[in-house]
Amino acid sequence: MSLTEFTREDFKVIESEWQSLHALAQGRCRTEEELRIVEKAFDFANHAHQNVRRRSGAPYMLHPIAVAKIVVDDIGLGYKSICAALLHDVVEDTNYTVDDIRTHFGDKIASLVDGLTKIKTVLDNEDRKNRGQFYMESLQAENFKRILLTLNDDARVVLIKMADRLHNCRTIEYMPEHKRDKILSETMFIFIPLAHRLGLYSIKSELENIWLKYKEPEDYAEICRKVSQNVAERDSVIDEFIAPIQEALTQIGCKFEIKKRIKTPYSIWYKMKTKKVLFEEVYDLYAVRIIYDTDYSDSDEERKMAYIIYATLTKLYNDQPARFRDWIKQPKSNGYEALHCTLMSRAGIWIEAQIRSRRMDDIAEKGIAAHWAYKNDGYITENDAEMEKLLAMVQEVLGSKDINSLELLDIIHGDLIASDIVVFTPKGEQRTIKYGSTVIDFAYNIHTHIGNTAIAAKINMKLVPLSQVLRSGDQVEIITARTAQPKVEWLQFVKTRHAKAVIIEYFRSRFDEFARKGKGIFEERLAALNFESSVQTLKKFMEYSQLNDIDELYFRIGLGLIGPEDFKNVLTEPALHTTDNGDDVRYVLATCCNPIPGDSVVGIKSENNVVTVHKKTCEKGESLAAKFGNRVVVPQWVLQQKDFPVRISFRGIDRVGILNEISYFISRTMGVNMRRLQLGTDEGIFEGYIELLVKDKSTLNDMINGLKKIDGLQDVIRTDM
Repeated sequence: MSLTEFTREDFKVIESEWQSLHALAQGRCRTEEELRIVEKAFDFANHAHQNVRRRSGAPYMLHPIAVAKIVVDDIGLGYKSICAALLHDVVEDTNYTVDDIRTHFGDKIASLVDGLTKIKTVLDNEDRKNRGQFYMESLQAENFKRILLTLNDDARVVLIKMADRLHNCRTIEYMPEHKRDKILSETMFIFIPLAHRLGLYSIKSELENIWLKYKEPEDYAEICRKVSQNVAERDSVIDEFIAPIQEALTQIGCKFEIKKRIKTPYSIWYKMKTKKVLFEEVYDLYAVRIIYDTDYSDSDEERKMAYIIYATLTKLYNDQPARFRDWIKQPKSNGYEALHCTLMSRAGIWIEAQIRSRRMDDIAEKGIAAHWAYKNDGYITENDAEMEKLLAMVQEVLGSKDINSLELLDIIHGDLIASDIVVFTPKGEQRTIKYGSTVIDFAYNIHTHIGNTAIAAKINMKLVPLSQVLRSGDQVEIITARTAQPKVEWLQFVKTRHAKAVIIEYFRSRFDEFARKGKGIFEERLAALNFESSVQTLKKFMEYSQLNDIDELYFRIGLGLIGPEDFKNVLTEPALHTTDNGDDVRYVLATCCNPIPGDSVVGIKSENNVVTVHKKTCEKGESLAAKFGNRVVVPQWVLQQKDFPVRISFRGIDRVGILNEISYFISRTMGVNMRRLQLGTDEGIFEGYIELLVKDKSTLNDMINGLKKIDGLQDVIRTDM
């Protein structure tokens, strides 16, 4: 921020943006008095931030106005939240205090502002000393802990914080690159999953697109170009698809609105990466959203209309049964309700149709804020407990004495991104549990005593072991024995945090025994890998495990929570490559993502001036940057290594000689060495991959473009090794 006298133009811009917000606030405030308080909050904040500018040079006041707009327009909160958004930086950036806010605006708005006030200094030096030599400072982790703690006081704080993050991301181009990488990484690690869990779809989508735009600018630009070209070519096809639907729904007396939707650049990119497909193979690029009006107080009537519309569509077009999704009968964990079906248009392209009532659409776009709005209007949905579930999860994690801030960050991230399945008790009671959970997870989900005394189970009347993975719709009966006790080996297959925590806690009564055992294992494994036990080695393990206590490290090794693979991950480092500019910084190429020159990369600096270079979209790199923003650097490296490993995957139509053509092009035409080749054929279709050594991304792209020209090769893409 900078301090410069405002010009007449600055005041005009502020006034214009304020009038835009004022119009939105008028539609949200229920009384003239509420609107008057919003106006007062604007005047207060505008005076406090006068002559202060952001990095972009724009008046600072434009930021709180923009945050308030998101709060009212994208999330749908009321006047107190609008005021808090306008005032959210006053306490941090000016001489005003929370007590000043309380005097002028009352306890609730002051409480919201207090919750939103950012943390400048999390821990003082003395506190760090008390935590011991292995304490790892992470301001982000402590900051997120504070954010999550505010959930217990008022969930609106988190929603306003989400609006603040969105606007900061909208203006992130003015940040230096290392700061940008830090902000975007923590956005992907925590804020985007949190937006998903809270049902804030429009905010989640915008944050994802901004993330992609700056993390992989070339991919983002190429996808946007192809989408624009595709839309221009097929817009009339979508209109022709919609016309019969409009006529048919009008004939049955349905009141509705139809919107056209194109898959977002991020969702296209993510599908291409995870499914290993080309842009042209993303067949659900288009969707139409049918939003119908009905009496929301009659939930049966609301649901019935959705199925009537679905039946009407399938009379007009053939559908793809495998792509049908019923999230009305069984809503998503974040409260999302809709019917999805994929229909074949008369032009020969698949188009997804999303069927929602007006209430369902509001909830899909504005999440829990819309839940509250309908509840206040007297219409209670079946998903009002979702916020309570999130609060309960956060409270349980925050209440654990054994979890430090870094562990908490990983746990919250894991819980936010987890998918749920529905299973049933023997009496038909429905239970929601994390995807991938086992029988023992389910046992602890019912009750701690049931988990502790479980010996086996029946799934759909068939006897299974406790390690059996559950599927959605399973009916599960836990078999217990009065004398049974938890077993250490359960920790090898348990999936849910709650079950793992209960089992670990059970064995804490034997802490010394397992710590001694773990210390012995630690020393044996070090010796087997030709390493000596030293303070530096211990420090590596403490950092890897995100622990502050050596005995706790030994305890977890003794329980098998830190196994042989973890030892290899900690102790086996890739070769170091030094720069040629004379400094003492050493660079490590991350083996999790294998970056090559030309990739968008980020550096994570550790002790001893070692910088690990990750692709900007690498999950592990994102996690580290989210936790240790002060370690994020922009790599300035010229590597001595001349060739870098990559993998190219391909698929095509088999014919005589095609493998020779592929090999000839790579080795002779491109002059590149192949390290490994795997190829399989099935009924005339072949697919496989080649691992190569290339000099840079430009060489790789030339190779991919050349391979695409070989007759019979359909898909040629770079994939992770």
